[in-house]
Amino acid sequence: MDVLRTPDDRFEGLPDWPYRPHYTTVVDPIDGTELRVAHVDEGPGDADPILCLHGEPSWSYLYRHVIRVLVAAGHRVVAPDLVGFGRSDKPSERSDYTYARHVAWTTQWLEALDLQHVTLVCQDWGGLIGLRLVAAQPDRFDRLVAANTFLPTGDRDPGDGFRMWREFSQTVPEFSCSSVVDLGTTSTLSPEVLAAYDAPFPDQTYVAGARQFPVLVPASPEDPEAPANRVAWEELERFERPVLCAFSDRDPVTAGADRHLRERIPGAAGQPHTTVEGGGHFLQEDCGERLAEIVAGFVAATPGARDR
Repeated sequence: MDVLRTPDDRFEGLPDWPYRPHYTTVVDPIDGTELRVAHVDEGPGDADPILCLHGEPSWSYLYRHVIRVLVAAGHRVVAPDLVGFGRSDKPSERSDYTYARHVAWTTQWLEALDLQHVTLVCQDWGGLIGLRLVAAQPDRFDRLVAANTFLPTGDRDPGDGFRMWREFSQTVPEFSCSSVVDLGTTSTLSPEVLAAYDAPFPDQTYVAGARQFPVLVPASPEDPEAPANRVAWEELERFERPVLCAFSDRDPVTAGADRHLRERIPGAAGQPHTTVEGGGHFLQEDCGERLAEIVAGFVAATPGARDR
């Protein structure tokens, strides 16, 4: 596996991003390649972590407003860059990226940091990966906040919004990550913010992971990861720790997916599920402070494992 690493100077002077990166090495389960995974870790180091997982084609920068508000409220926030994104290493070939590999890479990272009593906040592919982590190691997680995400098994129609996005992602001549984020928000993003979303990708050789993610979503029952997601659902249907859905009202890609989470995961019963008004698919960008307030309120209102 050939691996690219974005030069550090690409991340200098990004607006509202004063956070120092930390690095962890994971080993690819297939060919043994070592990959460097970046994350930020802010707030009191002895506090229970709020783990923020981003999706496609963003990076932890997407959570900058969420991080600021939660840290100011006294929380510890950990936000990694998935392999292929942000400051993390980027395998150069699209064939290097599979759903199973993403789960394995992120699992290794989680275990290396040995995060416990976690509140998971996940959006987009952050949920497709994060919900697998919860299913595999439920005792690490005290609670879950799902925002504009889902865990597909290919047994349901993914919808026109997803099909249009997948077609666009595979046919657009130049894959611009900032343009995708711009299209998926209701806000007007400044040139400096758009440049920050492009910072991890100096040229098109770096976007293999971003290009590949849309075709890795299980969209048919025969998808290679559909069985693993069905097994994950069996575990999630036994997950009784608190689960909150905070979906935005203007996301055509994941609209309605919260119903399956609310109906199938026991811990979602009776929780104050919230519609985040005015947010697009990337609600962290549109409504980051509001999302942070929702997360903080949920943490305060629900006991962690230490308190049970």
